[in-house]
Amino acid sequence: MISRSSSLFARLVTVLALVLAVGAGLLLLAAWASARLAADEAYDRLLVGAALQIAETIASDGRAISVDPPFSAFETLALSPRDRIFYKVVDPADRLLTGDADLEIPVDRARLAAGPLLLDGEHRGQAVRAVVAGRYVPDATQAGFAAVVVAQTREARGTLTRALTVKASLMVLAMSALALGAVAVAVRGALRPLGAIEGVLAARGPNDLQPLGLAAPQEIHLLVASIDHFMGRLSGHVAVMKRFIADAAHQIRTPLTALAAQLDLLSHETDEGRRRDQLARIRARMAELGHLTNQLLNHAMVIHRARSAAFDPVDVAGLARRTLIDAVQGAGDRAVDIGYEGPDEAVTLPGDAIALREALANLIHNALKHGARSRLTVRVGRERGRVVLAVEDDGPGIPASEWARVREPFQAASGGTVGSGLGLSIAAEVAAAHGGELRFESHSEKGFCVILSLPDGEGRS
Repeated sequence: MISRSSSLFARLVTVLALVLAVGAGLLLLAAWASARLAADEAYDRLLVGAALQIAETIASDGRAISVDPPFSAFETLALSPRDRIFYKVVDPADRLLTGDADLEIPVDRARLAAGPLLLDGEHRGQAVRAVVAGRYVPDATQAGFAAVVVAQTREARGTLTRALTVKASLMVLAMSALALGAVAVAVRGALRPLGAIEGVLAARGPNDLQPLGLAAPQEIHLLVASIDHFMGRLSGHVAVMKRFIADAAHQIRTPLTALAAQLDLLSHETDEGRRRDQLARIRARMAELGHLTNQLLNHAMVIHRARSAAFDPVDVAGLARRTLIDAVQGAGDRAVDIGYEGPDEAVTLPGDAIALREALANLIHNALKHGARSRLTVRVGRERGRVVLAVEDDGPGIPASEWARVREPFQAASGGTVGSGLGLSIAAEVAAAHGGELRFESHSEKGFCVILSLPDGEGRS
């Protein structure tokens, strides 16, 4: 039983949800960074404005420098009740003019002429954002730049950053939820053709092996085509199996019926001589039935191996010699000259050794039983890029008008002794499975020849 795993829909939605979650996390991080930058830019403008307002009040009467910080410079910064503001003003000699003497924000005098300078620092254990602005005092005792330092704690900035981040996060989460819903709907729609395939297959009966006949999207077209191809192969296998069962039932029924009749006669026979004759006929009938059964099984085996067996290098010369040696016993007491003509070295081709041996054995058996009078020869050789296995005998052979018919199962040649009609069919199917052919040649001076002509495989990549 195949274990049931999680659905493809759940897998796809889960993967896409993870992708959206990662994307949302990155967007939230970007939103936080953007909000922090926006808050810094907003409050930095206020800091710079306050510092410039204080710098504008710096004046000199030629003897002393004075400064009168306006209240408006701190009014906007004071809108955040939790923030604290610190400032100081120093003259060109770094003497404190006003403000917090302990405000230790460094003043880089080389940079004062370039405009206000923003920097981060710490004052009284609190993180602050500070600005340093300069104003040139030309008519003082010591001409130079007076410096204005304004610092503010970061509470208002943090509050604004959090507010902007929350708003952006709500938008990102809302868009992610909408996107996930859209993804779920899209995946469900994309998987609908698979549901259609499942419905068609579930509604079919066990004997319906027709192609699905469904128009499928490009992404699953190969799947539908593979199912149709599998159905076609399965239908072919089932057809072969049905044909084999029907043929086997038909072929076995007749000798079984005759055997039953002979046994019935034997049970009522009182004459000893006739009983012996009937027993002999029963033994002969049993032998024929055994041979027919073996050939039926061999025929089924050849059909199966033609569809499933992998090809390996086969030495057909050695196979022919071994098969011929085994078949000599089938000649019995008949005076038949059995011979082999072929090279002593290996003649190799890609093939199924079991099926090739079965085909050659059937050709030799047919020749011994129905053809050979006094001579049977097995030849192995090459001709025009093909390997040839020929079984030749000095019998009457098969009329040319029946050469096509005797290749079919259960089609014995007219005249001669009775046979199952499977030997040549087995050989023909083995030849076809190897990309070759079964053919016949009739030579008045040599007799009749059945030939298996097979590709030698040297031209294949």
